[in-house]
Amino acid sequence: MNTYSFTFAGQRLVARPSGALHWPAAGLLCVSDLHLGKSARQARRNGVQLPPYDVEDTLARLEAEVEATAAATVICLGDSFDDLQAFDALPRTALDWITRLQAGRRWIWIEGNHDPGPVALAGDHLAQFRHLGLTFRHIASDEDRGEISGHYHPKLRLRAGARACFLVDEARLILPAFGTYTGGLRSDDPALDRLMAPGALAILTGARALAVPMRQNRSGRASSRRGR
Repeated sequence: MNTYSFTFAGQRLVARPSGALHWPAAGLLCVSDLHLGKSARQARRNGVQLPPYDVEDTLARLEAEVEATAAATVICLGDSFDDLQAFDALPRTALDWITRLQAGRRWIWIEGNHDPGPVALAGDHLAQFRHLGLTFRHIASDEDRGEISGHYHPKLRLRAGARACFLVDEARLILPAFGTYTGGLRSDDPALDRLMAPGALAILTGARALAVPMRQNRSGRASSRRGR
């Protein structure tokens, strides 16, 4: 298997190579930071012309994950759209695609900082969602435990470059961005270093979900860290 299974807050979760999180016992699939419409927003704001295929590619990968996991519930963990104008500019074909993905399953849109929730779409629109001891929200808190969030788009720096990754410790789990054109924040950035406890893991995405220490020294090996 190319996935990575682990226990978090008493629940068995599966990190998938795509950056999606699967909770098999709950029939739940979670993705974060789709940022649909990013290419259109970049063109609108600063004239940068990115190939306009991000919506199609992101939805195709999301559909593949929904089908592979047979998810009964899907959580989009905030920043599903790059902004509300990007949502308004989505073609009818993309909206119909989302509607087809939603059919026959529960769909939860978590509010992000880029979008206050795509309230024109079907599904539950929530600031956060709690289930069996796990809390799903967009931005990690300093206090909650059993928390699953997104927002930071974490990436781990490696010798060959950087790879998007999950970050997990005993208290919280941060998902990588699922969107095609999303950037990332290095896992050694102070914002993430402050949030994650010593011994935190980075679960790399790519061809295979692979767990390695979040904190690496310059040789690429695990580094030790005291305190929080």
